[in-house]
Amino acid sequence: MTMVDGRAQEPPAEDHPSASAAVDALALHPSRAGWPQLLPAALLIGVPSLAAVYGLTRLWNRDITWFDLILSVVMYVLTGLGITLGFHRMLAHGSFHPRRWLKVVLTIAGTMALQGAPISWVSQHRKHHVFSDRPGDPHSPSIAANCTTKRWKSFCHSHAGWLFRGHLDEPERWSRDLIADRDIKLISALTPLWFAASLALPLGIGYGVTRTLRGALLAGLWAGLVRVFVLHHVTWSINSICHVFGKRPFSTTDNSTNFAPLALLSFGESWHNAHHAFPGLARHGVDKGQVDPSAVVLRIFERIGWITEVKWPRRELLAIRRVADPRLEVARFVR
Repeated sequence: MTMVDGRAQEPPAEDHPSASAAVDALALHPSRAGWPQLLPAALLIGVPSLAAVYGLTRLWNRDITWFDLILSVVMYVLTGLGITLGFHRMLAHGSFHPRRWLKVVLTIAGTMALQGAPISWVSQHRKHHVFSDRPGDPHSPSIAANCTTKRWKSFCHSHAGWLFRGHLDEPERWSRDLIADRDIKLISALTPLWFAASLALPLGIGYGVTRTLRGALLAGLWAGLVRVFVLHHVTWSINSICHVFGKRPFSTTDNSTNFAPLALLSFGESWHNAHHAFPGLARHGVDKGQVDPSAVVLRIFERIGWITEVKWPRRELLAIRRVADPRLEVARFVR
């Protein structure tokens, strides 16, 4: 896999003579994941979900404090920016060049979002861009059938169901640059440690502030498991909602859309149509008034010298893919 202007490019056929056929077969008839894949996926989805249901139905009115809320927001922002800035715009697309220490910090923060190891996450994402909404895309909601039931089943697959299917990471094909980076390779190898730290940190802070086991457990619930639950579903919504509902101001070969209601929670990732039109850009909310908190943080980092070679949008570049007919902007449900 190579990167050209921030775009993930499929490797030449001679590198893997049967690779294209294998990927297409896997996409059209994906196998069910084995227990080594199924159990971690079930735990990562099930445990935060159960914690969120319990917290919101049993504890919301009596066992949550301003401290819990503030800590939850802080942890959400840190790990969310780890995904958007670290995993996505830095590692997957090379939208900017960070100092080494910042690269390490952003990658660790992204891993603490509990969405997988960085090399695995980036491999799946680059594959998504190459095969977006076509055979080979790990999590496309697009289907050929017109049956409403199948449409919603496909939507659920794109949201989280794909995690239970046999989509291979193939890091040697998609992330050779990250495998060659010793920092990223080490962080990926230590993924279980960062997962544990993500859940242990709120517990420790909660105990340090309240000096009670109850305070520690409540902080661990809200700023740990519930925070993971919310960030998971916001991230997965980019795969599902942002390929189904929204507007398409730019011409692309897939069904990617801009979905404004998710812009703040997703730190600007929901301007997904613009991202698919210009994958390498550091700012996804490219038009006036489009909220992109990740781009704001990058602008600050650039001004204080922590990052260089930032790929900002240019008006003449945006004009190349902008849709002239406004009737084409409204996305349809999965086709």
